Amino acid sequence: MTAKPEHYDLIKKPVITEKATMASEANAVVFQVAKDATKPQIKEAVEAVFGVKVKAVNTTITKGKVKKFRGRPGERSDVKKAYVTLEEGNTIDVTTGL
Repeated sequence: MTAKPEHYDLIKKPVITEKATMASEANAVVFQVAKDATKPQIKEAVEAVFGVKVKAVNTTITKGKVKKFRGRPGERSDVKKAYVTLEEGNTIDVTTGL
């Protein structure tokens, strides 16, 4: 399967946090994805872009919180994250980039 341009629009960037690193030990990778992306679309995009087999996709939407920016109140935007579990033997090295 070849990667189409819309696949790159779905997957925005990998999430590199302490929790995401813990998930990688369970053969899972965390990506920030487009808010309107569905689980089948995310699965297809990850398989096409990285050439791996996906076992499952779990998603979460983190609501933006109110913070101060330069002393003025502002709101962070909502973020959708996809926890992509890979089949055994498949890996994605998120430190190298696309």
